[in-house]
Amino acid sequence: MSLSVGIVGLPNVGKSTLFKALTQKDVEIANYPFATIDPSVGIIEVPDSRLFELAQVSRSQNTIPGVVEVYDIAGLVKGAHKGEGLGNQFLSHIAGVDAIVYMVRAFEGEDIQHVESSVDPVRDSEIIRTELALKDRASIETYLHNAQKEARGGNKDAQKEVDLLNVWCDVLDKGNHIFQWIQANATYDDSFVVSLARAASLLTAKHGFYVVNTHNNDIPVAFQNYVQELGYECIALDAQAELESATMSDQERTELGIGESALPMFARVAYKALNRISFFTTGEKETRAWTTEYNATAPQAAGAIHSDFQEKFIRAQVVQWDVLVECGGWNSAKTKGLVRTEGKEYRVQDGDVLLVLHGA
Repeated sequence: MSLSVGIVGLPNVGKSTLFKALTQKDVEIANYPFATIDPSVGIIEVPDSRLFELAQVSRSQNTIPGVVEVYDIAGLVKGAHKGEGLGNQFLSHIAGVDAIVYMVRAFEGEDIQHVESSVDPVRDSEIIRTELALKDRASIETYLHNAQKEARGGNKDAQKEVDLLNVWCDVLDKGNHIFQWIQANATYDDSFVVSLARAASLLTAKHGFYVVNTHNNDIPVAFQNYVQELGYECIALDAQAELESATMSDQERTELGIGESALPMFARVAYKALNRISFFTTGEKETRAWTTEYNATAPQAAGAIHSDFQEKFIRAQVVQWDVLVECGGWNSAKTKGLVRTEGKEYRVQDGDVLLVLHGA
């Protein structure tokens, strides 16, 4: 299962700098709005020490970590939902990602102009949230028109859609995002809610987290309170410093006294924000980390390896990674009775090592 995030923010907050630090791809970094017209796409590896311990035990020829796709999306401005600053094009790029990284700037600097002429991360966040909400309001109106037509014809599913869309219109009109509504209304049928949000291309229904670009790694107290009230994770980093030190080894960082990179934290928070977990497959050929949703069944997790594995799933042999490492491999763990056989109802746990048995 792929995992993708889009870095979204006002112009000149450090999005492209962070993207380059994360992915080591060459992108244009400029001190003017709309330097990024088309989103650049790169991947970052998810750091996971468990993977390498498993690879050592299995004497694997290759080690393949999990990855996160990162999209560097051009800066939004007020009026983006109406097409200002190529807004429609940029907003369509956001629709294709799993989660939104809301990036705001908390550092002063006359050498880097701010599109709003002053530094205020709460205000900047509200501009972004408002533009996404207004875009969703327009998207709902379009979808609602067709759903109402089908509901008048007696389609009960369409009527259910109409009822929920009207609720979401009220949520957006009050300045809130649909993501917060979904988090607070778990009694609704999750599959119905998710499928409707996707069908209507709703941006504010997406998971996300905040990145504060700051030179001292401090998040302003007002912004901390603001993000906490919204219910999002928030991390602080210095995008320029991360870019300058991105290729340094841990030893070089220690010698220079600059500490651990904040970039691995980015990947971990992305997993947490999207309720993703890692499970593993291991053998002499390769040890590999796979991504699946929290609480996924064994067949659903197997589908991350190959779609046929989900459709033709029979059972899986399962053991936790640390148990396997302690035992020194599959054979020893099986001999000790520590490898379980699980069926289709099993919920895969973070750190599980799976051997999937499937039909031809």
